[in-house]
Amino acid sequence: MARRVYVHIGAPKTGSTFVQNVLWSNQNVLRKAGILLPGSAVAHDQAMADLRAAHWRDAGVYWTWDRLAEKARRWSGDVIISNEGLGAATGAQAARAIESLQPAEVHVIAAGRDLWRTFPSTWQQSIRARSTWRFDGFLRAVEAGRFDTFWDNYTAPRMLRRWGDLVPAAQRHLVVVPPPGAPRDLLWHRFAGVLGIPDGLCELTAPTSNPSLGAAESELLRRVNQALGDRHPLRTPYQKVVQRHLVDAVLKERANDLRFGVGLDRAAWVCDLAEQQIAEIRDYPCTVVGDLDELRPTEMERTVSPDELDDGQLLDVAIETIVAMLGHADSLGRRAEGQADEMLSRLKARAAGGVKRRLRLAGRRS
Repeated sequence: MARRVYVHIGAPKTGSTFVQNVLWSNQNVLRKAGILLPGSAVAHDQAMADLRAAHWRDAGVYWTWDRLAEKARRWSGDVIISNEGLGAATGAQAARAIESLQPAEVHVIAAGRDLWRTFPSTWQQSIRARSTWRFDGFLRAVEAGRFDTFWDNYTAPRMLRRWGDLVPAAQRHLVVVPPPGAPRDLLWHRFAGVLGIPDGLCELTAPTSNPSLGAAESELLRRVNQALGDRHPLRTPYQKVVQRHLVDAVLKERANDLRFGVGLDRAAWVCDLAEQQIAEIRDYPCTVVGDLDELRPTEMERTVSPDELDDGQLLDVAIETIVAMLGHADSLGRRAEGQADEMLSRLKARAAGGVKRRLRLAGRRS
């Protein structure tokens, strides 16, 4: 039976990719220290989708939530489960998850980030999940209270309450994402302290993240999503084609130097929201790792909006993207040809070996 299970539930775009990369690259080291990461990152993602009964989940996958929970229960030490999509579970789904991990001592970990950075990254994440709305339309929906999903699924306070209310106060944790300019390993050290990972146990490679797209690249992807219609739906078909061949292979590799963000005309609104969040978390019994003041926006500078780009700018990016995709397609073709040649060489070598063996046997018989 597991002693403690730490469930890291998100929110998305709070450095989870970096933290998870450190965890999975040190999986064997952690196991020797008595800390289990059951399965793989894919297993945690499949289990998350199963728990949430998401409409885009793949049917018949190996890793269900119950399978992951069973593996966790069989471990005798501590267990870590991490997927930023878990925070979007309903209250009933969260209750099912917590119950399935007991009688272990279950800890819930959420992460919070300042809203000035959260808004653009959340919109971009929605575009990379096949959405088609404009950036200003997204902001206006949140501003007018027409997009409650943002607060439920992309910010810490509500997801922390849905999950945290199911465990004692001492087992609820909020990790604050450090502000811009902070040491890049500070986020890891904050998480490691909650997870009970001794300092220095894990090897930290250069911090990695899920690279952000620039304004032009995000708007180009939005328009591609519009043009797709019913082709390549979420989740796996879109990931296998659009995410793999356009986003990962080309758009992420661009300089993406035209950054975008919330306009200064909304700065006061964002600051007011930040104060509301800070007050809400202060009133909620949980352990805060970091400083709640770091949830106040900093470096509120004017940036361009993807909506402001003209068709000429997008045309230039689109042409460069097509050229890059041609190079990507060529490299895939060369790789396939190389694999085919290698397989043919192996088959020829095997056939030649078989002929030699038959000749030797024939010679012995004669």
